[in-house]
Amino acid sequence: QVQLEESGGGLVQAGGSLRLSCGASGRTFSSYSMVWFRQAPGKEREFVAAITGSARYVYYADSVKGRFTISRDNAKNTVYLQMNSLKPDDTAVYYCAASNYYRQYNLLKESSMITWGKGTLVTVSS
Repeated sequence: QVQLEESGGGLVQAGGSLRLSCGASGRTFSSYSMVWFRQAPGKEREFVAAITGSARYVYYADSVKGRFTISRDNAKNTVYLQMNSLKPDDTAVYYCAASNYYRQYNLLKESSMITWGKGTLVTVSS
């Protein structure tokens, strides 16, 4: 089973940018859809963005559409989340996850994920 590890979190001012990375072990990375979720303090974890194995389809939460970009490099077993125009409301622990599904309505659900990383903290100051 694939194992995941996030990196790239940190403290940034509002309006700034960060790029998160999620490295995966295993030879079958390209067969998984990869998903970013986040959990803000005191809130439930929520879907952020997803990308299918071949990168043919990408999906975004309305709250990040136009500001965040998900991408992947299957040769490097890595998925990225480029975050621009960050807002204090983006402050959260960001998790990457892998899924065998490819349809959007499945990728929105935590229950559709087969494995998770431990998360990386993003703090956006006002």
